[in-house]
Amino acid sequence: MNTPPSPTGVERTDGPSVLIGVLAPLTRPGWAEAGRHLLAGFELAAEEVNADGGIAGRPLQLVVRDTAADPRRAAAAVDELAGLGVAALAGEYHSVVARAAAARADALGLPFLCSSAVLDALTEQPTEWVARLAPTQSHGWRIYADFLLGAGHSRIAVAAEPSVYWASGVGVLRDHLAPRGGTVVELDMSAPDPTAVCDALARSGASAVLLLTGHPEPAVPIVAAVRRDPRLAGITIGAPAGQPEFPAWAASLGEDGAAVPFLRYLPERFGPLGTRVGAALRERLAEAPSFVAFEGYDTVAVLADVLRSHGADRAAIARSWPEVAVEGTRGEIRFSRTPGTGIRQWVWPPVQVVDRDPADPGRFRVLHTG
Repeated sequence: MNTPPSPTGVERTDGPSVLIGVLAPLTRPGWAEAGRHLLAGFELAAEEVNADGGIAGRPLQLVVRDTAADPRRAAAAVDELAGLGVAALAGEYHSVVARAAAARADALGLPFLCSSAVLDALTEQPTEWVARLAPTQSHGWRIYADFLLGAGHSRIAVAAEPSVYWASGVGVLRDHLAPRGGTVVELDMSAPDPTAVCDALARSGASAVLLLTGHPEPAVPIVAAVRRDPRLAGITIGAPAGQPEFPAWAASLGEDGAAVPFLRYLPERFGPLGTRVGAALRERLAEAPSFVAFEGYDTVAVLADVLRSHGADRAAIARSWPEVAVEGTRGEIRFSRTPGTGIRQWVWPPVQVVDRDPADPGRFRVLHTG
């Protein structure tokens, strides 16, 4: 990213830049729309840091690499960025990719602040090098399961593609629902044909189906097929991973994409910082910012605070995670140890279950909070 000129009256930034490596899915098969929002948050926060004097008078510079949802590409990018001298690593949306990046960062002794990926176990063993802003999958998906039970759904079908992330989600749902009288039925997604999915769903006896699949394929065609199948009238379609959050969902499905509950990590009401940042992100993106854009902004806000307090030494940054206390756009950010993660975790960002309003698919309704 190019460092913008300092406004009049603000301390100039000069000297060698402080580098932060950034990972994001910016091209397919990655979820490029999420990557674009994540990067917008990073860039806005970095520009504000530099307008406020940078890091002890030195400009903050983002060195961006596109992961394209490829774990091997992400691991190679971590190696490259470490060689370029970045003080820390930030970003990534896809959980499996973030796990590969975290493993490599841990091996290299490179601090990694994960912005958006939620898979509980980002590393095979406990590490001091990795911290995370997004809530764990188990935390968010339990809240989602409580929403389903509260809405009267006790038999829930899942259309899950093969993936460590989706399999983990199914396990969270099953473990949380079973003691409360809920049942999870897995549909065959070995060949995700929308007609076959509808047939299996009609046989399942489920009152809700969760799309644990990629977007737009095969999620969009499955939603369209379910909406048009008279056997499935009244069935609830859910997408806990957040596919309906972005405008492309509404553009592809229109009214069919409404009333599909999903998880997002935003407060019910923003404070002054969140309100200001939200307006700036909307202008930058030319559309409503997703929770992912706020995650990007908060990531750089935390790293800038750490760099100003502890300098650009990698080991000092990693040691500082327990001391972080930063006002983020969605609340005060602090890190602690969380069982099952092996890393430092913000406990917890706000969690909502929302959907697009059938009367106005461009508007979101908050259905449940946790």
